[in-house]
Amino acid sequence: MFKVLKNLKKSSISVIIIVLLLCVQAWADLELPNYTSKIVNVGIQAGGIENVAPVIIRKTQMDNLLLFTEDDDEILSYYELDTKHLSEESKKKVKKYLNDKQYIEQESIYVLKNLTKSEQEELDSIITKPFMIAYSITNEEMQSEIKENMLTNLPQEQKAVMEQMSVIDILNQMPEEQKNEFIQTMNDQIDKQLGTMISQAAISATKEEYKALGINTDNIQNNYIFVAGLQMLGIALISMSCAVTIMLLSSKVAAKLGKTLRQKVFKKVLGFSNKEFRNFSTASLITRSTNDIQQIQMLISMLFRVVVYAPIMGIGGFIRVLTGSDTSMAWIIGFAILSIIAIVFTLFIVAMPKFKKLQDLIDKLNLVSREILTGLPVIRAFNTEEREEKRFDNANVDLMKTNIFVNRSMSIMMPALMFVMNSIMLLIIWVGGHNIDQGIMQVGDMMAFIQYTMHIVMSFLMISMISIMLPRAAVSARRINEVLETNESIKDLEKTKEFDKNKTGLVEFKNVSFRYPDADQELLTDITFTAKARRNNSNYRKYRFRKIYYCEPNSTFL
Repeated sequence: MFKVLKNLKKSSISVIIIVLLLCVQAWADLELPNYTSKIVNVGIQAGGIENVAPVIIRKTQMDNLLLFTEDDDEILSYYELDTKHLSEESKKKVKKYLNDKQYIEQESIYVLKNLTKSEQEELDSIITKPFMIAYSITNEEMQSEIKENMLTNLPQEQKAVMEQMSVIDILNQMPEEQKNEFIQTMNDQIDKQLGTMISQAAISATKEEYKALGINTDNIQNNYIFVAGLQMLGIALISMSCAVTIMLLSSKVAAKLGKTLRQKVFKKVLGFSNKEFRNFSTASLITRSTNDIQQIQMLISMLFRVVVYAPIMGIGGFIRVLTGSDTSMAWIIGFAILSIIAIVFTLFIVAMPKFKKLQDLIDKLNLVSREILTGLPVIRAFNTEEREEKRFDNANVDLMKTNIFVNRSMSIMMPALMFVMNSIMLLIIWVGGHNIDQGIMQVGDMMAFIQYTMHIVMSFLMISMISIMLPRAAVSARRINEVLETNESIKDLEKTKEFDKNKTGLVEFKNVSFRYPDADQELLTDITFTAKARRNNSNYRKYRFRKIYYCEPNSTFL
């Protein structure tokens, strides 16, 4: 097989372009599930708000937030207080969220500075719980419940006075130790109720803060979904463009390889003697020049997409699953891969011997057809039509049975693999549904996990399909190499003597011997003779004319 693939050197530039485009397409296809997850988790569930830390926050709410954390200085270092002398970046952010009227009527605000990704993640991690507590104590529905828990153990007189106060005022009057105990209790309740979903729940507090500022949160959501959707369409367009270009280039490379192989085989056959023709037979050479080369061409048109694309998709999808989603469901991918391998391996054991036999049966059918067609007058003369029809029917039936067996095997494989894919999808939904119910993962993460799993499973399906085509193509490649690597029994010398112009037309044999291929002894031994050129053509024509001119009317000229 590798000897045949060496002929791809002429298309090396196209091959390199195909590999690069496959890498780009794989990146695009692996990026799409991430955008699906973003649209569901952020665009729909979080209202288009990506981070917990608000871009704009009221000073009073910031002061409330700082009551529940010891990282006051660090949090404030990420914000710029509105002193009517904001930086240009902060002014742009304010205009993005607030119109001039809202800005004038608004109390003092903090505006988030331009942060790097790591700084944004750090700020979100330290502000999440304090912001959740600050939101809880300012929420009217939760405020009464919190106040009741705070005043439970207080004397009746003190309790009556503090009931008229806000939760913030009560906290400010609490001793430091008691206040810290309250904060720790609130943190424990948040951890117990929300678990790993704290960040998603904290975004609801950010949304309420935006509403308190008069910001239209519906516009934030619509803008986020619109931009993410456009980005997703752009990536899908890149993937589609790469796929179309890859198919065009692959078809061109495969067609060029087929042309090169046909030229080489035909040129090689032209130099064959009767000995080589008896070894291969004319029918076999025709099959090798057409059907076998066609098998190689079909394989090459799909080979690059599978050899390069499928491993990138499989490995890349598995890495995305391990790094970007819940790893507790990774066992499902392993189960899917093992199921596919088991199905393909079983079909290999059953169907592979038949794949290898197909080409020989095609040779046999071509041989019988050629013998019957070329010898048709003789067959009719000896009245053996029935015997030849039976011989053709036997070859035809053998080929038909083998093809039916192979096609049945392939027809079983695809439904079995699709059953595995659909079963895996149901398993993911069932396990993911429980995880969502327990607050371990989000809906968008489950959808992304399904897409990544399908990418991984499809990559293995592609590899299994090409592995079924490969043995048949390998048989064809071996048959083509047998022709190309055959040494001719009659060869021209690489360097011959220059012709002597004075000996034009002279043929001389010196000590020549000859035997038929596979004969036990030589037919001619040590033959030496010289055949001189005939006389000048013009003189010969004159002599011939004179002889005819002078012959008797009834005489015969020899």
